[in-house]
Amino acid sequence: MSARGASRRDRRRFCTVEGWREVRNARGTQVGHHLTYELELPDARILRTRISRPANADVSGPRRWSHVLDVQLEVDEEGFWAWVDDRRPPVREPSPLPTDRPLLPASLAHQLVHTLRLSSEVIAELSVEEAVRLMAGHWAASDG
Repeated sequence: MSARGASRRDRRRFCTVEGWREVRNARGTQVGHHLTYELELPDARILRTRISRPANADVSGPRRWSHVLDVQLEVDEEGFWAWVDDRRPPVREPSPLPTDRPLLPASLAHQLVHTLRLSSEVIAELSVEEAVRLMAGHWAASDG
């Protein structure tokens, strides 16, 4: 990490310039404690970041900043500043999704994680039929 820290204002500018959508609450108004932004990527992933209010000159600590870059914005520090300062778009690698078989429905994957406690690595290897068979077996065993 460089000595230059990103302020809340810098993060808001990054999101605004790149076209992130500000998330609203159920009433259609701004979310209260944080500015919350989402960005849908070409590979259908959705990035989400939260910026504490107010979006001022306060700078995040190194650990939080590293987390924001890696997990929320999916960009390195050089890419962040190139976008904020020079409007050079960040480069993000597409998610390596398997293309040879259908993806599991989100509700089924959720059940595999939270009911059967399977790891994401195991779930990634399952076909839709195998996943359905596992859940059906679980439900049959819990009925008796």
